Formats: sequence, C-alpha cells, structure tokens
Amino acid sequence: MRVGILGGTFNPIHMAHLRIAEESRDRLGLDRIMFIPAATPPHKPQIGELSYADRFEMVRLAIQDNPHFTASAMEQERGGRSYSIDTLRQLRQDFPDDEFFFIIGGDSFAEIATWYRYSEIFACCNIVAVQRPGSTFESLATGLPTAIADQFTHVDTPDTLTHASGFRLLAVDGVLLDISSSQIRSLVKSGRSIRYLVPEAVERYIQEQRLYIDVR
Repeated sequence: MRVGILGGTFNPIHMAHLRIAEESRDRLGLDRIMFIPAATPPHKPQIGELSYADRFEMVRLAIQDNPHFTASAMEQERGGRSYSIDTLRQLRQDFPDDEFFFIIGGDSFAEIATWYRYSEIFACCNIVAVQRPGSTFESLATGLPTAIADQFTHVDTPDTLTHASGFRLLAVDGVLLDISSSQIRSLVKSGRSIRYLVPEAVERYIQEQRLYIDVR
C-alpha cells in the first residue's frame, strides 16, 4: 500500500491541510493519507495550550467523510518529543509492506536542516515537498541542505530527485489555498467568521468548546 503521511500541530486543521492531502493522494496515486497530530512538537510550542485531545478530535472530525483519510494518535501514545524520524521509523517497523510518502510544506522543506536527525529522514522514506503561497522554492535541487546535496545521485525529472538510498524527493505544486492556523485562531479570538476556512464540523467544535477565545 502507498501511504501518505501528513503530520503537524493541526491547531486547528483547516481546508489547506485537507487540500494538500488530497492533491498529494491524487497526483501520486496514494492509497490513503494518514494524519498524525504532533503530541509535543519540538519546533512549535502550543499557542493557547490547546490540548492534544482537542487537536486530535478536530482532525478526526475534518476527515471523517473521506474513506482515504485516517488519523493516528501514535505520537501521543509513544510519548516524549514528536520527532519525525522516530515516527517514520516506527511506521516502517509496524507496516513493513507499505511504501511511505512523508508530506511537508514548502516552508518546512526550506527549514528541514534544523530538524532533529534530518538527513536520516531522506534515507527512511519518500519525501513530498508541497509548494504553497508564501512557501515556494525555485527547485528541489536548490532547496536541498548543502550538507546532503551530494546524496542525491540521479535526477529523474525537474520535480523528482532520487536519494542514494533509493527513496525519492518529489515536488507537488498547485495547492494555492492561502490559509493558516494562526489566521484562524486570530479570527476566532476577534469573534469573526471562520466559515469555509475549516470544515463545518471543525467550526462547530471550536464554537462548542470555546477554543481560541483567550489566546494571546
């Protein structure tokens, strides 16, 4: 099975997250997308101290009508810091027959050299870098960290590089929804509408639980 992995704080999950997942699934012929909310993200402290339970529930609500989407609480269950390399290695151990595609935004791709044991990620699974408004890159080759650029030994197409391990680095463009979780939190705090920025079920959950009202 070809499985896309989309991690993040999802604080909250929104339409751009869902479109990134669907675009990647469609373009790369993936069988399913697994959403994995970060339990203790090393790069992003949780604004407003929103609980993992709330963030996971919003993900569950957002994807409930798509049979190709699933949610995993594996990072919460594992405990400790939510490092991507640990999650990916656990997935390969738990599902040895699956082929994984780790989906990240262009902003994360640009900063991947700051990630914990980042070079090992490229040797662990396929990486999909998604270009979005405000997070575009000229090419995969120029966006690579200098320290590992020589590990990519073959260029298949302008949108695909092959790592020495055999795993690929792929670019996906065209996900043009300019939506951010911080924008949504700000709108909620201001009492403004977030309709069409998040799924209706997520909007209702935020309203019912009074989330983000006191975010500073």
